[in-house]
Amino acid sequence: MKLIDARKDYYRKLAHEQGFRSRSAYKLKELNQSYRIIGPGFYVLDLGCAPGGWTQMAVRLAGNKGKVMGIDLSYVEEIPHAHLIREDIEDVTITDEIMAYFERKVNAVVCDLSPQVTGNWSVDHAKQISLNYSCAKIIDIVLAHKGNALFKIFDGEYSMEFRDYVKKKFSRINLTKPKASRKQSSELYCVCLGYTG
Repeated sequence: MKLIDARKDYYRKLAHEQGFRSRSAYKLKELNQSYRIIGPGFYVLDLGCAPGGWTQMAVRLAGNKGKVMGIDLSYVEEIPHAHLIREDIEDVTITDEIMAYFERKVNAVVCDLSPQVTGNWSVDHAKQISLNYSCAKIIDIVLAHKGNALFKIFDGEYSMEFRDYVKKKFSRINLTKPKASRKQSSELYCVCLGYTG
């Protein structure tokens, strides 16, 4: 077995053992250990939450004083202590529903979004970045001052343009790739700390 497959299997096995729906839960955990995107008592919005691994981890990180909401176009099976809605994040009017649930601005927004992948890299990359811009519009309405955000980015020709766009809204930005990401994967994570608006 190649090391890459061993690592892939390690996180999948761990997810299965610990009751997480996807290995990506460990990406969020690892990024959070490095950057403290989500803290105890945080109100957290998870955009593009299916199958729910990040939502489950956000519930754990925010603790019983926190509040977590997940949104996806796909059906997501219920998650204890999280509020899930099936909506399109490209429709900015969902911010009304978000604010109605939290009753105040949130402390963190996490986006692990992926489009329906076509296999045409430039098309998939452009669509994925476009979804991130939709998330950024939502963030402008729902994220509290000094709040944090996290975006998955399919690395490609529009990555730096997107990073520069969000850079203007936060006091600190880091592009990173967690160990739980597959080595051959082109995904990066853009960690955004200290929302300034």
